[in-house]
Amino acid sequence: MSIFSIFKSGLAKSTTRLTRAVSSIFTGIKAHGKESFNDLEDLLISADFGVPAAQRIAAAVRERYEIGSLSTDADLTLAARDEVVKIVSGHDRPINRPEKGTPTVILMVGVNGSGKTTTIGKLAARLCAAGDKVILGACDTFRAAAVEQLQLWGTRTGAQVVSAKHGADPASVAFDATLASVARQADWLLLDTAGRQQNQRALMDELAKVRRSVGKACPGAPHEVWLTVDASLGANVIGQAREFDRATGLTGLVLTKLDGTGRGGMVVALHQEFSLPTFFIGLGEQPGDLQPFDAEYYADALFGLNSKKE
Repeated sequence: MSIFSIFKSGLAKSTTRLTRAVSSIFTGIKAHGKESFNDLEDLLISADFGVPAAQRIAAAVRERYEIGSLSTDADLTLAARDEVVKIVSGHDRPINRPEKGTPTVILMVGVNGSGKTTTIGKLAARLCAAGDKVILGACDTFRAAAVEQLQLWGTRTGAQVVSAKHGADPASVAFDATLASVARQADWLLLDTAGRQQNQRALMDELAKVRRSVGKACPGAPHEVWLTVDASLGANVIGQAREFDRATGLTGLVLTKLDGTGRGGMVVALHQEFSLPTFFIGLGEQPGDLQPFDAEYYADALFGLNSKKE
């Protein structure tokens, strides 16, 4: 299966919902006025694009239509797709990598059930398959199942796991895992953390402590702090991202569970709201369904179009 096919399959529910609604607005109408573009804006808001992004996309399509650069209904869809690409690719960049000989430390954070541990396992599988040395830090010390799950991923992938006894200080585990990754000359250290709600102030402060501990063990680390976002929550994730950013200084996003929701538009809402890149996107249960985020594949799949890149 091609990479674009994985995107299409994973976004199928969102695509069906969006394309039917867009078709109902534009198909069969000879001329489009203000009402059509207001309807488009309302549609995008209802599809979890968020108000700012919905307004921007509708305005861009309307502007191109009014100057005569869009002649067909298909052109209108393509114009919406192009604006989505601009929004979600605006902050693309490579993963921050330190100088050679220092492990790249990625701290994964997020709310309960967002898919952190599974995402770390899938990412470890990807990195180990490329021949890299990977260490997993089990900093979720309050949920025994999380440690067991991470150890299982370690067995599957060949990644080493650093853990501690149940109830240990997460910052201490993060410190030890970071020291171990440096001493063992690992290429990557992926740190799992306990899920927490963004309004749990003490637990959010704990994340800040974890980050400080990592920096003491390896100056400059963590090199990335990624928020795993459950796409099924739709636009509600905006508030989550804002609070986690305040606590940890987010540097990127990983979007999970997009294959099980019709709310794929929330990707656009997040990118419009925050100056953060999305590094990976979860489009299924298998390790290979965790894919590097591709703005064009995403937009083409979302609007039910054939990829221009294939």
